Amino acid sequence: MISPATIPADLRTDYARAELDERSVNRDPFRQFGQWFDDAVVARLPEPNAMTLATVAADGCPSARVVLLKGADERGFAFYTNFESRKGRELGYSPLAALLFFWPQLERQVRVEGSVERVDAAEADAYFASRPHASRLSAWASPQSALISDRATLEASLAEVAARFSGDAVPRPPNWGGYRVVPAMFEFWQGRRSRLHDRLVYHRDSAGWRIGRLAP
Repeated sequence: MISPATIPADLRTDYARAELDERSVNRDPFRQFGQWFDDAVVARLPEPNAMTLATVAADGCPSARVVLLKGADERGFAFYTNFESRKGRELGYSPLAALLFFWPQLERQVRVEGSVERVDAAEADAYFASRPHASRLSAWASPQSALISDRATLEASLAEVAARFSGDAVPRPPNWGGYRVVPAMFEFWQGRRSRLHDRLVYHRDSAGWRIGRLAP
């Protein structure tokens, strides 16, 4: 069993690196996110584009998994997957999602909540063509989230796909593409001493984005 006492004292963070103030943040949350993302890249953090994606099933049960951000601009946050995967099915039922970026070395988190739309076909084609050849084959071979009997079944499927697409041209599967989370809310979290963390939230209204502070 795990209890607070089992976590060594030298692994407990006191959060003293930085602060977050309403007067100094960018009024545009996309630009603020870009600044923090750039900080994570410059700090050479492992997989700074890793984000937790949370969705909800038809029965109301939530699920979460880590996916990779593949594009972010004023339209939203894009990622790619099999439309028939669990997350694809859940987004088909309820096109709403939450994202979480966690950069512990910088003592920062970013939460995003919003609606979800599909990335258009041309954009998905361009991204798929940029993937390594083996990754393109895997997208065809894997019935993502489906039960399979064993690893050998998956590898046999990959071998069949590799034989079918013997050249370098591997088209995008019809059941594979991108989603974009269109934010309605951002929260920027900066760890502070004594757990009195800074939490600034952006909400969109008819006048644009407004900023508030949340209690830690």
